[in-house]
Amino acid sequence: MSTTGRGSMLAQPLQRPPAGRIAACLGLFVLGAIVGLAGTLVQAAGFPGGLLLALAGAAGLFLGGAYALGSRSGAVAPVAGWIIAVVLLTAGRPEGDFLFGAGGGSYLFLLGGMALAVICATLGPGRQPGDGSARLGK
Repeated sequence: MSTTGRGSMLAQPLQRPPAGRIAACLGLFVLGAIVGLAGTLVQAAGFPGGLLLALAGAAGLFLGGAYALGSRSGAVAPVAGWIIAVVLLTAGRPEGDFLFGAGGGSYLFLLGGMALAVICATLGPGRQPGDGSARLGK
């Protein structure tokens, strides 16, 4: 409980985030979809190298977004874009076209990317209260 008289942080009313943060999250969402599409194309290029490059790009975006916004929402926004893009790309079309083969590299890309998403969202900086009376982060 803080000494400023406002009570616990959990008891405060929810407020709309600033427009800049909303725009940044939307930009990270679109960038996550682009990285998901690029990773889908690159992961099959050369089995170990392409897969590692695709996963490193995704991890860099997820963790970079978290640190750029200073919160876990910076990691969740590109993760959501990445997952939506990759899941949509796994579905085959009626003509028989598909981007993912049935090999092990495709499954490693899907499962590895989802594991990286959870790890980066967990490692991202969490929200801490602004006043110095709390002992968080010390």
